[in-house]
Amino acid sequence: MFEPKIRNDQTDLLMEAVLQLQSAEDAYRFFEDICTIAELKSMAQRIEVARLLRAGVTYQEIARETGASSATISRVNRALLYGADGYCRVLDALNAKEE
Repeated sequence: MFEPKIRNDQTDLLMEAVLQLQSAEDAYRFFEDICTIAELKSMAQRIEVARLLRAGVTYQEIARETGASSATISRVNRALLYGADGYCRVLDALNAKEE
């Protein structure tokens, strides 16, 4: 079983709250309330970077397309390769939904 490094009562509550979201509108409403615009944009950029990295797009092309720094692209790539598999699981689910 996966044991998150950041797990505590507060993060448990956050994850349970996220699991309650049932639509894109619910998600937009929740994340707009809980995050700053900069935090939301940063998370959105990272998931796009992850999607592009998995598609084999180069760092230069990703930086040009998303505006992400090389440090952000590297961090996302490390998470894809050595992380908790969160990006991969979400991207796989999104790909399956599209098919």
